[in-house]
Amino acid sequence: MADLQDQLHATTEVGELDDLVHEPFPGGPFPPDTAEAYDPVSDPDAAPLERAHAILAAHPVADGYSGLPWALRHLPWFDLELGESSVDTDVPRLREGHVGALFWSLHLPEGLAGDRAVGATLEQLDLVKTVVRAHPEGLRLAHTAGETTDVRNCGRIAVLLGPAGAAALGDSLGILRSLHALGLRVLTLSRVSWASEAGLTRFGEEVVREMNRLGVLADLSGASDGTIHRALAVSKAPVLFTRSAARTLRPHPANLSDELLAAVGAAKGLCMVPLTAEQTGPSVRDVADHLDHVHEVAGRECVALSGTYDAGTAHPQDLADASCYPHLIAELLHRGWSEPDLALLSWGNVQRVLRSADFTARAAQQRREPSTAKIAELDG
Repeated sequence: MADLQDQLHATTEVGELDDLVHEPFPGGPFPPDTAEAYDPVSDPDAAPLERAHAILAAHPVADGYSGLPWALRHLPWFDLELGESSVDTDVPRLREGHVGALFWSLHLPEGLAGDRAVGATLEQLDLVKTVVRAHPEGLRLAHTAGETTDVRNCGRIAVLLGPAGAAALGDSLGILRSLHALGLRVLTLSRVSWASEAGLTRFGEEVVREMNRLGVLADLSGASDGTIHRALAVSKAPVLFTRSAARTLRPHPANLSDELLAAVGAAKGLCMVPLTAEQTGPSVRDVADHLDHVHEVAGRECVALSGTYDAGTAHPQDLADASCYPHLIAELLHRGWSEPDLALLSWGNVQRVLRSADFTARAAQQRREPSTAKIAELDG
């Protein structure tokens, strides 16, 4: 990442320590008086699944990708607070899985472009806000790291808006600013003329700089290697890979080579490993293998989780829906992961990236006015 990253470490490390404080997550299975009397985390004889529940009660999951908005568009009626069997995600299962925050995808079906993509993305944003307002006891919108923590402390589940597809911009930085004002926090840089197999164009680089100024994170899952390398060089904020695992273990096009994983680690970005059979394998052990590999190559601060539920993909055994995260954490405990590393994986690393984006935006806004660049001027 660009030179401003050096300024982020002193600020964000304090926030990481705050997130590792052992506070039971409201709604977790262990009441405070029980937690004081008996702490399964510190008991080496406790069953891994029991320890996993205790760890996630203190450090809930920040899930990097949920396809729920598009799935809900096809249901005539739903109630996420009572439970909804037609989808993989509802409030009871999120609580059972100790999910404290999740990114709701605004991605659209392939083929939508131009004004149709812009309009459909606005409809997705409107749907998400309507759904959250209809479920006030379980869900609440959040835009920053601080708001995400506040929502968690209120016993609700934080909903962050994004990623959206780059086609939603319609090649207009003004539309990017409007989407940000409506709550967008993540944009996927792929499948547009300025972020293609050839890499980022001059206009694409200007989009990244304007995203930095606003605090919108760049998602590079599915982007070309050229786009990834250029975005890492241009962006002063960390980048995300909301659905990427290790290409060495499974050669899926959205997975990352060891070279790219090392580059993500050097830039303090975040690789969010998806819980999908296609990208990680058919079992919870396969997912854990990918997490081990990303942890080793990119580093402990650069790996997180992406449920990818309700996105039309099959999931590994024992990870069928949003309630199943304790099974994955139990497998990692069995492999020797420490509580601090699990706390970073589930919650702390996402908080770091959100804080870094906020800090970068505040710094950039002191130096840059809103960009008025046009694609025709920069790319011809």
